Amino acid sequence: MLTVQRPTPSHFGIYVTDLEKMVAFYTETFDLTITDRGVGRTFQNHLVFTSASPDQHHQLVLASGRPADARFSTVMQISFVVPSIEHLRDISKRAHQRGATAIRGLNHGNALSVYMLDPEGNTVEVYVDMPFYVAQPHGDPLDLTKDDETLMRETEAICRRDPTFMPIAEWQARFQAKAPAHYPSSPT
Repeated sequence: MLTVQRPTPSHFGIYVTDLEKMVAFYTETFDLTITDRGVGRTFQNHLVFTSASPDQHHQLVLASGRPADARFSTVMQISFVVPSIEHLRDISKRAHQRGATAIRGLNHGNALSVYMLDPEGNTVEVYVDMPFYVAQPHGDPLDLTKDDETLMRETEAICRRDPTFMPIAEWQARFQAKAPAHYPSSPT
């Protein structure tokens, strides 16, 4: 069970055309676990619930019902956080093998990201947080063939040249100061 202090985004669902293909893509690329599946009683679509955490029954729900002739996805992006730069490299390879296209890296300063289109054209982001803050949007090319130490050094240099740079702890303190007064501060 999640502990939250205020309304917190927790999961999302998308309509898909080929349910089993998309279930395979997301479970095999992102190591998601299927927690349940079935047809809704009031929502008459086939639903597959997936999660990466035992604290959340579902984080991504895939639902049948997207028309096969849908030419444009209304999903701006689906984002997955990962623990390391190496995970970005690994998932990029797995995603490519499973039909993802338009795979590209971006250095946002506060995160290193890989973007791709899933097999049905939805934009997916995989990212690892950095210990820096710079105002967003911010995006420089990201070359994952470089070693982790080089990427960290280059990212810090890029961030420090930006006039909005600050260590992430300072940004987090400013965020807490702006939080609504009727919600207690989150434990750090």
